[in-house]
Amino acid sequence: MIYPHDFFPGGEYPGFEDLFELNEPVWQGIARLKERLRSLLQPNISKLPLGIPLPQIYILFEEELFPAEGVEITFGDATKEKLRVEIQGKVLQGASVLCAGAVFLDNLIEIGKGVLVEAGSLLKGPAHIGDFTEVRQGAYVRGNVYVGKRCVVGHTTEIKNSIMLDGAKAGHFAYLGDSILGYEVNLGAGTKLANLKLKGDSVKIKISGEVIDTGLRKLGAILGDGVQTGCNSVTNPGTLLGPNSLVLPNTTAGPGYYPAKSIVR
Repeated sequence: MIYPHDFFPGGEYPGFEDLFELNEPVWQGIARLKERLRSLLQPNISKLPLGIPLPQIYILFEEELFPAEGVEITFGDATKEKLRVEIQGKVLQGASVLCAGAVFLDNLIEIGKGVLVEAGSLLKGPAHIGDFTEVRQGAYVRGNVYVGKRCVVGHTTEIKNSIMLDGAKAGHFAYLGDSILGYEVNLGAGTKLANLKLKGDSVKIKISGEVIDTGLRKLGAILGDGVQTGCNSVTNPGTLLGPNSLVLPNTTAGPGYYPAKSIVR
């Protein structure tokens, strides 16, 4: 009940074992994330102006970064591969678009294929942004972040020291602190994954009557594959939701372990 495959049974994917030790508690993925990113990251935005809003749109294509001059862009849904970049009628398949007005505070950032980074977002490394992901207007990527493929880091969403596995979406007004979102997790608007106890001591989790000390002062939520949260829901530090669980709107969940297919009211 505490291991990665208990929460992410779809985890037989390339890179999964780079993020998790399969014989360690799932929250160790958070504890080890910073060091893992150092070995995983292949930064590719070194030519961008740093610390200021981008003065123009940039295109990243086949590891080349260049201003979008003479480029036609169709701003379709990146997660569905509908973001389209053309030069003189030639489609640049898999090109990423970094919009004017986005801010990159450092170059310890890896941007995948077909990514859209919208104006007004702010990104700080180390951070991996996977293929066909959207980082929307007003998003704040605070560093120590791994975002998988076809994810959404949405409008005024803040994420720090967290993992989003493929297909996870935090589309609107969310906070993800020291948390893990499994495959195809969807956070309703206004969801907050709190990561720090008011007393400030280490986060402890009660599972089957046993209290386990994670040893982590900050730990948000672990949301298994397919979990959904309703609008304006909150999880307490140390909330573990098994796959395909639901948190209903305006609900505060946790702390503790919830088995698969739970409904938290």
